[in-house]
Amino acid sequence: MVAAHMAHWFGGASTSLYLFPFAAIFGGFAQFLAGMWAYKARDGVATAVHGTWGSFWMAYGVLNVIFAVGKSTPPASAWPELGFWFVVLAAITWVCVGGAAAQNKCLVTMLTFLAAGSTTGAIGEFLGLDWLMILTGWLFVIASIAAWYTASALMLEEAFGRELWGLGKSKVLKQMPSISTGAGEPGVIRGQA
Repeated sequence: MVAAHMAHWFGGASTSLYLFPFAAIFGGFAQFLAGMWAYKARDGVATAVHGTWGSFWMAYGVLNVIFAVGKSTPPASAWPELGFWFVVLAAITWVCVGGAAAQNKCLVTMLTFLAAGSTTGAIGEFLGLDWLMILTGWLFVIASIAAWYTASALMLEEAFGRELWGLGKSKVLKQMPSISTGAGEPGVIRGQA
């Protein structure tokens, strides 16, 4: 939703009033929790992506609360302070693209669009280029669609015990022994204390 707003699909000046709770809770807190569960499951890529982006979206939500209550206003053009945060997001996400190559092509695709969006977002905020921030929104929307597909494919595979939607699994992943997890316990291996 934030990406669609960035791409100018909807909204105006008051939109932050409606976006901040969802960005902070759904995009932020829930994703941050997913990062902590990924840590428990020993998934370094998911820990880095969800932990970093979850933290960012919580902060983004709080920042929009500050704007909504009139304690500050967003800059009208260049915003290098936010640009630096996009640099951090881009750096971590590009490294995760490399890590995802050991898992599957769908994850690589999603992270590539997310990293590209972070990169254009950083440049757009540093230079105050609105057209580049619109492109950032589009890249984030594409990343969201790829994330939906990837998460759905992984969920369906877990539910049915076999791959229903293609993920483009890597040779490394195909050669790994299967891990038996307990029902309803993400990341917990049976017999694990």
